[in-house]
Amino acid sequence: MAVAGLSAFRVAGGESTPAGFEAAGSIEIIDQLLLPHATRWETVATIDEAFDAIKTMKIRGAPAIASLAALGIASELLVLLTHKPAASFPLSTLSSPAAFLTHLLTRTAYLLTSRPTAVNLLEALTRIETAARKAVDEGATAEQVARRVIDVAVQVWSEDKERNKRIGDNGASWILEKLEREGTIKQGDKICVLTVCNTGSLATSGYGTALGVIASLQEQGRLEHAYYAQTGPYQQGARLTSMELASLGTNNTMVCDTAIGALIAEKRVHLFVAGADRIAANGDTANKISTYQISLLCSSPHPFSPNPPIPVLIAAPITTLDLNMTSGRSIVIEQRPSWEACTVRGRVVDVDAMARSGGVVDETAQNVDVQTVLVTPPNTRAWNPAFDVTPASLIAGIVTEVGVATRVATGEYDLKSFVAKGGN
Repeated sequence: MAVAGLSAFRVAGGESTPAGFEAAGSIEIIDQLLLPHATRWETVATIDEAFDAIKTMKIRGAPAIASLAALGIASELLVLLTHKPAASFPLSTLSSPAAFLTHLLTRTAYLLTSRPTAVNLLEALTRIETAARKAVDEGATAEQVARRVIDVAVQVWSEDKERNKRIGDNGASWILEKLEREGTIKQGDKICVLTVCNTGSLATSGYGTALGVIASLQEQGRLEHAYYAQTGPYQQGARLTSMELASLGTNNTMVCDTAIGALIAEKRVHLFVAGADRIAANGDTANKISTYQISLLCSSPHPFSPNPPIPVLIAAPITTLDLNMTSGRSIVIEQRPSWEACTVRGRVVDVDAMARSGGVVDETAQNVDVQTVLVTPPNTRAWNPAFDVTPASLIAGIVTEVGVATRVATGEYDLKSFVAKGGN
């Protein structure tokens, strides 16, 4: 089940396939800063346009970021192979394989600075660089090296769509089997799930990671209710996950970020599932800010809570695993500008009319006014990290397209062995 009508990418005038992309020579992205109140598609045909979209968070989500960076490179090289200069690849870069490789490496290094925490971006760019170097070593011409890079870059995008469905199904099967085995639920019972940020089709190349687990549960008729955190300051849950869960036809409720503890104390929650931007070899996981504190609350529910400790499941592709990083202590956490935490963007509404209607807003209104407003005193300084690190000890499982990793005797993960064995 795809999330109907919602996608981070599309190919203008064609199918969203590798062949469609090559025919168009560019990709379109939906400006997620305007959602859910306005829909605007923007063409990305250059590396600079990809960088800007990633940096300003018009597109976000580690898998989607990696795909867009790769497609930005591919778009320019498709132009270059027609023997016309591209935006950042002059014709001189085709003078020799070495000249092409040198210039390519400056562009991949530039793209890597757009969102440094997301390891998928590093993995995608490293994969492109490795393919180029191998082609040069094999004696390929500059044009052949460029063609090889295009093929690999497009694969970054297309493969993400295929593996996300497997992640969702693997995660759903794992949590249902675990809860039934432990006696937490009876066979066939539906479950209630909590998630954070946005991890669906808008954050990936299709289907989603953590939201893919929820989608799979919904497909199987095993989802009772989905709760999602508001996820300030960018409100990804409020703006984006709300749309995706509605499109899936789920019973769902947004929870204020400061009310997660109260939710766990009062409502039945069987699972907290989150995505990831980088996972260290021991399982420490960097994800959207607040993932750590929600995981802590899940590990120690309120004495009056109907919940035992709630399992935390991290959903991410293998490309999110940074096996060269021994622990989360080394993860570089991106710091967002202070002003982002001091402002909010949304649709201008008539508050008095909303009060009279009980909060009902006309969904059919055209040409809605979307504005950004300051909610703090002028010049307030805010500490605004984009991510936090959840220690492996709080995570019950890490679901990937090749299976679910669980903790070893040390209380952490051995993800190197998990990957070497091809998962489980």
